[in-house]
Amino acid sequence: MRFERFLDENAGRFAAKTAIVADTARMTYGELQARSQQLAAVLFERGVRRGDRVLVFMDNCPEAAVSIFGILKAGGVFSVINSSTKASKLAYIIADCEPAAILTIGRLLPVVRSALAEATSIRAPFVLSTGLDAEAVTDHVGAFEACPSAPSYRVEHGGTEDDLAMLVYTSGSTGRPKGVMMTHRNIEAASGSIISYLENTSDDVIFNVLPLAFDYGLYQLLMSVRLGAALILEKSFAFPAAMFDVMRREKVTGLPLVPTMAAVLLQMRDLTPDFLPTLRYITNTAAALPVEHIERLRRLFPDASLFSMYGLTECKRCTYLPPAELDRRPDSVGIAIPGTHAFVVDGAGHIVLPNVTGELVIQGPHVMRGYWKDEAATACALRPGPVADLPALHTGDLFRRDEDGFLYFVARRDDIIKTRGEKVAPKEVEAVLYAHPAVVEAVVTGIPDGVLGQAVSAMVVSRDGAVTAKELIRHCQLNLEEFMVPKYLTFAESLPKTDTGKVSRKLAGDLLESAR
Repeated sequence: MRFERFLDENAGRFAAKTAIVADTARMTYGELQARSQQLAAVLFERGVRRGDRVLVFMDNCPEAAVSIFGILKAGGVFSVINSSTKASKLAYIIADCEPAAILTIGRLLPVVRSALAEATSIRAPFVLSTGLDAEAVTDHVGAFEACPSAPSYRVEHGGTEDDLAMLVYTSGSTGRPKGVMMTHRNIEAASGSIISYLENTSDDVIFNVLPLAFDYGLYQLLMSVRLGAALILEKSFAFPAAMFDVMRREKVTGLPLVPTMAAVLLQMRDLTPDFLPTLRYITNTAAALPVEHIERLRRLFPDASLFSMYGLTECKRCTYLPPAELDRRPDSVGIAIPGTHAFVVDGAGHIVLPNVTGELVIQGPHVMRGYWKDEAATACALRPGPVADLPALHTGDLFRRDEDGFLYFVARRDDIIKTRGEKVAPKEVEAVLYAHPAVVEAVVTGIPDGVLGQAVSAMVVSRDGAVTAKELIRHCQLNLEEFMVPKYLTFAESLPKTDTGKVSRKLAGDLLESAR
C-alpha cells in the first residue's frame, strides 16, 4: 500500500502516543497526522499534484517529519536535502528534479533564495519556511507555521503503491548527484524486511542522530511511523554525554550507529555496561566497524544485539549479519535481508565459487526504479540477474562469499569515498579546488581513518606557492558540505600519474597515507 497509510492507521491506534521527540518538543501520532494532513491540503491548494517533486531542506526536526508525510498525503514525491548543502549544489538539484515546492527553515532560506537565483531555467517553486517575519511573506514564500491553521481535508490524488514516493540524491562517480527513484512499494518492502530481522515493535524507542537526508537516518523515521514506535530526533552527536541523558530519560531501545559515532563513544571514559539499561539493539552501516570496535561495543552493551549491515541507497539495505554469527565471522556483512537475494557474480553475470571475488548483485522488491532522468546510468545499474523476473541491482562493489554463504566486502569498484557515513565524489571536491585561481592540479581520494572510516584527502599542485593549505581548506569550507572538506591536504610539484599519463588516484592515496 502507499506508505502514508501507515501513519493513517497508527494515528487511529495510537493518537495520544508520542511519535517524535526533538529537543523540548514532543509530537503525538494524532498531531503528526493532523499537521501532515493540513500541510497536504496547503500543498494541493498551491498546485502540487500526483508525482510532483517537493524538496525538504531542513535539519532533523518535527517539521521535517510533517513535511515528508504531508508531501506523500498530497500525492507528491519527497526529497530530503542535507541542511549543509551549498547553494550551487541545491541549484543543480532544483534544476534536475524541477520541484513544485521547497519546504525549509528560516536559517536556510537565504541558501534557497541563492539557489533559486541560479536555477533560472525552470519555473520557480513556491517556498514554505519556518521562522518567517510577516513582511517576508510573499506570493511565492509562505510561513510553514501557518499550515496547522489551514483547512484540513484528505487530498484525493488517486496515487498507487507503484508511484514514486521519494528521490534520494546520492553522489555518483561523475561528481554530480543522482536522484535514486524509490516507489511506495520499494519503501514498504525495504522497511518491512529490516523491521523483521530487528524484531521491532510499537514499543521501541529509536534514537536517531543521523541526518534524514541520509537514507539510514530517513528510514529510522519511516520504520518508526510504520511501527507506531517513538523516534528521538537529534541534530548531532557533538555532545554525547548529553545524548546519553536523553536516551536514559526516554528509555531508548534502538541505536543506529555509523563507525564515527562508535569511535567517539568508545573513546569516552567512565562508561559502564549498565549506563543504557533499556538498549535492546545497535545497528551499524555506511562503513564496516573494525573488529576491535565490535568486540568493545559488545562488552559495553552485553544485553544489546549488534547488527552489522551493508546497504546502498539504490536498494536501501542489502545484507545483515545475525548477531549470533558475530563470534564466528565478525568481519562479515552477513546474508541477504529477508525477502531478497544477494549474489556474487563474474563479468558474465555467472555466480562465482566460494571465496572468489566478484561483483555483488542484489535482487528483490526493494531495488530502485532507476535514476531520475538518467537512462544510461539506470541501464548500467539495473540489468538481468540470476533470478528471472526480479529487479536486479549491479552494485559495482566487489565481494566474496564463504562456504556457508556469508558475504564479505572486498572493495568499491568506483572511487566514491565513504566518510562519517556519507558518500563523497572526489570529482566534486576536485571541482571546488580547481575553482581556486592558485590551483594548477588536484586529486582527491580517501585514506583509511580509524574514526571517519575514510578521510577525504587532497594532493594539490599550486602556482608558485601562491596559496597555503589553510587557505585552500577555508575555500573548501565555503563551497562544500562539512563532510566533503579535505581533512588532509598536501602540496606536490606534480601529481602521480600512470604510464598513460593519467593522474593515479591510487598512487596519490598511497603517498597521502604514508605522509600523514
